Amino acid sequence: MRLRPLIVCSIVLALLPAATPAYADDQVPTPAPAAQATAPPPPTAPPTDPATDPATEPTEPPTAEPPTTEPPASDAPPGEPSEAAPSDSAPPAPEDKVEEGLGVDGGTVRAIVELADPAQDAPVAAQAARESVDVVLQPRTQEQPFMVVEGTAEELAALAEDPRVTSIHRDRTFTPTAVGGNLKLIGADQAHAKGFTGAGQAVAVLDTGIDRDHPYFGNRIVAEACFSNAEQGVRSLCPNGQPQQTGAGAADAATAACLADGVNLCEHGTHVAGIAAGGGGVAPGAGIVAVQVFSRVDDEDVCGEPSCLLAFESSLRQAMDWVATLTQPVAAVNLSLGGELSETACDTGEDGAVFKQKIDALLAKGVATVVAAGNEYFEGASYPACVSTAVAVGASDDADAMADFSNRGALVDLFAPGVDVESSVPDNQMAVHSGTSMAAPHVAGALALMKAASPDTPMAELVEKLKASGRPYVYQANGAQVTTPRLDLAAALAGAATQPPVTQTPVVPEPWPTDDASPDDPSDGGAPAPGPTDDGRDTGDPDPAPTSTATSSPVPLPTVTVTVTVTPTPSPSSSAGVCTRGTAGGRMSAKQWAVEVHRSSGTIADATLVCYLKLIQKASKVFPETTKASSLGKAYRVLKSSGTAKAKLDAALLTGWLNWAHGGANATTALKAAEKVRLSGKASSAALRRAAKTLTR
Repeated sequence: MRLRPLIVCSIVLALLPAATPAYADDQVPTPAPAAQATAPPPPTAPPTDPATDPATEPTEPPTAEPPTTEPPASDAPPGEPSEAAPSDSAPPAPEDKVEEGLGVDGGTVRAIVELADPAQDAPVAAQAARESVDVVLQPRTQEQPFMVVEGTAEELAALAEDPRVTSIHRDRTFTPTAVGGNLKLIGADQAHAKGFTGAGQAVAVLDTGIDRDHPYFGNRIVAEACFSNAEQGVRSLCPNGQPQQTGAGAADAATAACLADGVNLCEHGTHVAGIAAGGGGVAPGAGIVAVQVFSRVDDEDVCGEPSCLLAFESSLRQAMDWVATLTQPVAAVNLSLGGELSETACDTGEDGAVFKQKIDALLAKGVATVVAAGNEYFEGASYPACVSTAVAVGASDDADAMADFSNRGALVDLFAPGVDVESSVPDNQMAVHSGTSMAAPHVAGALALMKAASPDTPMAELVEKLKASGRPYVYQANGAQVTTPRLDLAAALAGAATQPPVTQTPVVPEPWPTDDASPDDPSDGGAPAPGPTDDGRDTGDPDPAPTSTATSSPVPLPTVTVTVTVTPTPSPSSSAGVCTRGTAGGRMSAKQWAVEVHRSSGTIADATLVCYLKLIQKASKVFPETTKASSLGKAYRVLKSSGTAKAKLDAALLTGWLNWAHGGANATTALKAAEKVRLSGKASSAALRRAAKTLTR
C-alpha cells in the first residue's frame, strides 16, 4: 500500500468486542493540520536548540513574509547564531514550505499542498503527475486552494519548488471524541415550554453519518453529504464508495462499510445528532444537516485495534466549505472529534491556522463551530477546540460537577452534560454514552434555539450571551483560578436568573483496572525475553532501531477529538470505560515501561496500557507518525531499542509520553521540543542524543 503515515489526532474509533465506538475527545484524530503561514520571528532573536530549550515552539511555514533567518543547524549549541539570513525581499525557500518530518525516515506520505491561487489546482496537479507524484484528491470547487498528494520527501521537496505552491503539510486524521435528566439540568425543558424548539434553524453534524430512518429524527434531515477519503488501505464510507457524495442518503450510517462483525462502527454520529436535535434532544424542532467525514481503516498497525474510523483534514475542510454553501439557515456545526492537545490557543500555530480560517468564515455567515474539548483529564483542549473562535465544550454530570475525564481550563468555553447521556443509535435503538462528544451537541442544539429565537442577532453575540448566562464553575487549572460557565438555557432563553457559582474540586479519574502491586524497578536482566507470547501478542525481537511506519500505512490522532471507547457507566459521576490519563504520577524508566508493556510482566493492566498508547497517538507527532507504537508489542520494541541516536530518542520520547499518560505533569512542552528535533531532517546524531538526554534528566 502506498499510504502515508498519519498522526492520530485522538484515540481511534476502535472495533472492540462488546464495546461501543470511541467517543469524546477525541482525536483525535490526532489530530492538527499544519498552519498557513504566519510572520516569522524577528531576525534579532537568536535561534536555540530545541533539545536543550524546552520552551522552543515550532514555527509555521511563511506565506505573507519570507523568513529572515535560516533554520539553525540541529547540532548548534543553544544561543549560537545561525548562518547569515537572506534579505527580507527573498522569496521563501522551497524547504521552508514543507512541514518538518515529512518522510524523514523514508517512504511516502499523504500531504496537503496549499496553493496561492485556486485556479492553479489543475496545472499544478498535472505538473505533479508528470513528476510521478500521485495526486489523490482535487476538490471539485475552485474555492478550495489545495490538493492532496502522495509522495516521498524528495518528491514533495521538488513540488515545493513550484512558486504556485505556498506550503505542504500532512493530511492529518481526527477521531470521534467520545437525553433525559440532562435536559432539565440545563433548563431546556423550560425553553421548550416557552415554545423555543429551534424550528427554522438547523444543526450540521460532521461525524460518522446518521441513521436516516430513526424515529428520533422524523422528517427533519434537511441535507446530507459525505466527504470520505478512499485509497488503497482506506475505505470510503460514502454509500457510492467514492470520496464524495451529496444528496439524500449520502450520510447513511447503515451501509455495509459501516458494519464489522455485527457492530456498527458509525454509531457515533447518530448519537451526537440525537442529542443536538433529536425528538428528545435539545432542539427537537431544528433541522439536521448530516455529513459523513470519516473513512474506515482495517489495520491494527494503524488503529491499535482491528478497525477504526479516521477523519482526514482534507475531508473536514471540504465538509466545512460545503456547509458554508447551504441556503437553509444553519446555526451551528458540531465537531465531536479532535486531535493534538494544546495548553494555549492554537490560532497561529501549524495545527490551527487552517481551521481558524474555516471557523471564522462560517462565523461570518452566522454559523458557530462547536467542538468537543477532549477526554484526557487535561488542563487544555484538543485540536481544533483550541482555536479561539471555536466554542470548546467540556463535560459535566447531573450533579453539576465537572466530569472526571473532561478537559478543562481557560480554553474551555462551556460545560454541558456529558455523563450517561441517552440518545439515538442505528437500528432504531437508544443507548447511553459519556464523553465530551456528548457535551458538544448540547451546546450546538442550544445555539439553534438561540438563533431561532433571535435570527437577526449576530452569532458571536449569541455565543457570548450563552456564556454569560451559564452557571459558573470555579476551579484551579494551570496554576490559576478559572471560571467556566455551564450551559443554562433557562437563564439564556426562559428568563430564569443566573444560578450561583459552583466551586469545583476536580476529581481524579477512576483508574482503569490494575493489579494491587506497585511497579518494581527491574534491571536489564529482569526484562522479559523478546518473542511471540502465548496470548497472541507479538513482541518480536528488538530491532536495532524502532520500525518506521513511513512506507505504507496511515497511522492515527486525532486525533480530531483522542477518541475513546465509552460504555454505559453505573453512576453519573463514574468515568468507567472512558479512556483518560491516569493519576499515579511519578516517573518510570524505559526499562520499567518495557516490563509493563510486555505480556503480564508488570502490574498495569493491558487495557490501561492500550488506553495510554491511544492517548499518546493523539498527543504525539512522532508516535505513530514516524515510529509505530500502536500496539503493546511495537511499544516494547521501541522501548528496548537503543542502537542508533534516533532509536534512543524514540525510546526516551515514548517513556516521557507514557509517564505523562500515567499521570505525570500536565505540561508537554519539553516532549514537543524534543519531537521537533526528532522530526527535523537536519538533526545530527549529537542533537538527537542531547534531546534524549534532556528528557531523561
